[in-house]
Amino acid sequence: MNKTNSLNSVVYKIIVGFKGMTFLTVIIIAGTIAAALFPPLILERIINCLTAQQQVPLYFALAYFGLLALSGLLESGQNIIITKFGQKVIHGIRSEMCAKLQRLPIAYFTRNEPGKITSQFVNDVDAVDSMFTNGIISMFADVFKVLSILVIIFYKSKGLGFMMILITPLMFAMTRMFQKRMLKSQLANRIAISKVNNHVPETIGNIRMIHTLFRQKYMEQKYDDYIEESYRATDKSNLYDSIYSPIVIFISACIIAIMMIFAALGGWVQQFFGITVGTAVAIIAYVSKVFEPLENIGMEIQNIQSAVAGVKRINEFLQEPERKKTDSSITSIEHASCTSPYILFDRVSFRYDNKNTVFSNLCFSLKSGESVTFIGRTGAGKSTIFRLLLGLYSPDEGRVLIGGLDADTISDAQKRKLFGYVEQSFHLVAGTVADQISLFDPEISLEQVKAAASLVGLHESILALANGYDTPAENAAFSQGQFQLLSIARAVAASPNILLLDEITANLDSDTEHRVLEALKRASKGRTVLSISHRLHEYTNNCQIVQIGNQGR
Repeated sequence: MNKTNSLNSVVYKIIVGFKGMTFLTVIIIAGTIAAALFPPLILERIINCLTAQQQVPLYFALAYFGLLALSGLLESGQNIIITKFGQKVIHGIRSEMCAKLQRLPIAYFTRNEPGKITSQFVNDVDAVDSMFTNGIISMFADVFKVLSILVIIFYKSKGLGFMMILITPLMFAMTRMFQKRMLKSQLANRIAISKVNNHVPETIGNIRMIHTLFRQKYMEQKYDDYIEESYRATDKSNLYDSIYSPIVIFISACIIAIMMIFAALGGWVQQFFGITVGTAVAIIAYVSKVFEPLENIGMEIQNIQSAVAGVKRINEFLQEPERKKTDSSITSIEHASCTSPYILFDRVSFRYDNKNTVFSNLCFSLKSGESVTFIGRTGAGKSTIFRLLLGLYSPDEGRVLIGGLDADTISDAQKRKLFGYVEQSFHLVAGTVADQISLFDPEISLEQVKAAASLVGLHESILALANGYDTPAENAAFSQGQFQLLSIARAVAASPNILLLDEITANLDSDTEHRVLEALKRASKGRTVLSISHRLHEYTNNCQIVQIGNQGR
């Protein structure tokens, strides 16, 4: 059962967890809208006082300029708080996704490429960030700003209010049309630029063939066509951008002119549109304020639409089926059960998909301290046995037991103490030589690290380095054989009961192989050892053989 079912539940949890910031965001947005609405109302009072030849109170002027300054400050504060809130949301989403990543079965990682997973954590989450900071929150703020202005205009002049209610949707539709066409032109320009960027290295890479076939003019013409395509797209985008603002200014002027004409007429029309000089000034200010948030809303809707695909992919990731729940209460496999054998594959069948069966009805057992080597052709399932034993996969049929416990129910923390895994090649981690052995496990002391290095015969070589065990790993000039010894030290540092060896001498020369095998004999003493090999002589001393492919023992 997934702990997190959707992006909505994650965002809700984040909002609940940051109630103070959520409340502060709402307050600042409301304050920004209010501070932007009041200056024209004060200006109206000032103009009415002047037309009535009355003295303007000083507090009107102070309030007007004070609210203008406050409006600017709150506008900046709104942008900051929205950005901060978006950062909290994105941090929370990525944290939930990282937690989810640790609960996914290994099958998810074999089914999905690393680039796709990385894209979900980077590109898709960034799209959600844009949706919050430049989309949903900003859009709600702009919508309330537009509605507030329309309410005030309607209150001041019902006739103009009705006009604005009719014109605003048309203005919004026009804004969206311009934005869509500009976006289409921008996309066309990006495509054309990508063609140019591909054409240049292609031309350089094939310059000899182009000269040989006399295709210089053709390649030159293709380049000109791509450049011309880019110019046309850019010109079209610039055209839409250049005519939009004059259209908005013209419509705004027409609205104000119609209002003034109707207000000057007599009878019921004058009453319907009747306004004072101060009200006219205030309404002119409000009319000019309507179009900016309308344009912003169009862009914010565009950002939300662009983020929808990212939201969908994140939801798909969060709804991925998780691996079987492990039992973290188990502290020691030996004491969890005293059953014999220690390792048991009981009629195990497994397939990576619904078509290809890796093996079926596989049976073998090992007592504590015994050793076994698996041999067989490539693809027979030798490495799959290790993955089942490590609990990375669950068998389709049968059971994989360690000390009487199902392997896929053992917790990750316990696995570190239970298994030591030596792979074909050593994988460096960022850190010191000591970190290569301990893997930053706080339960592994420096004494244990040194003991593991001594066991495989690396202690003196490490001490000879510039800073000994504190030498950065990338500065340690180890040979391939020494890296393999380091891999064995890493595997035994936590004193595991079970040692897994995966073709560890496949890429070594004979002298280095002998040294590694000697270290391996010392490391295997007192442990249950399972090996994968294509060469029978490697680990067959006092070792049982299981032929994978015949699926028998």
